[in-house]
Amino acid sequence: MAELQYFTGTMDSGKSTLALQTNHNHAARGRIGLLFTSHDRAGSAKVSSRLGLVQEALEAGPELDFWRHVVDGLTHGARIDYLICDEAQFYTPEQVEQLARVVDELQIDVFCFGILTDFRTRLFPGSGRLVELADRMHVLQVEALCWCGKRATHNARTENGEMVTEGEVIVVGDVESQAGSPPEIGYEVLCRQHHRRRLTAARARAVSMIGEPLPFT
Repeated sequence: MAELQYFTGTMDSGKSTLALQTNHNHAARGRIGLLFTSHDRAGSAKVSSRLGLVQEALEAGPELDFWRHVVDGLTHGARIDYLICDEAQFYTPEQVEQLARVVDELQIDVFCFGILTDFRTRLFPGSGRLVELADRMHVLQVEALCWCGKRATHNARTENGEMVTEGEVIVVGDVESQAGSPPEIGYEVLCRQHHRRRLTAARARAVSMIGEPLPFT
């Protein structure tokens, strides 16, 4: 039986890498699938991994009707065995319902990959609907780490190294590197404690350089 599966984790936990690997594994067994993404860091209609892997995909904008797209393909003779849906947190709840319909009525496997919460620690609407509808949900076992070394559980948006908690929900950026200067707009994974204190890696470095104690208590 076909299933709707959701693979989730924080940023930097290997979701896009797993999406590409899943696509490769199924294709290697002779199955034919479609690869979708939305607002990927590498640009429109691409699935990219921070390990350097990039593959062309179909851009899933809010106007895309997954059900109609798949039915049209099948009607015109295409073979579709599965769908890989990366950056699924950006899909609308209606699109998630369309994916569930593809599974239930067409018996086509759908594998979704995305993060649960935005930089405000609020559930993305698409992720919330996936949690409600998925046959199975998998929390990725590759642990992203906060700058302090603890397991990262929260996604933070930064502007010039300073954490922000207001603004547009969808702003494309990438996970910051602790080695270089912070970008104008970036993202960083933090443990809950440092997300609550808005203590990013850049701010922690700045505090340590001027000799002030870090606010751990």
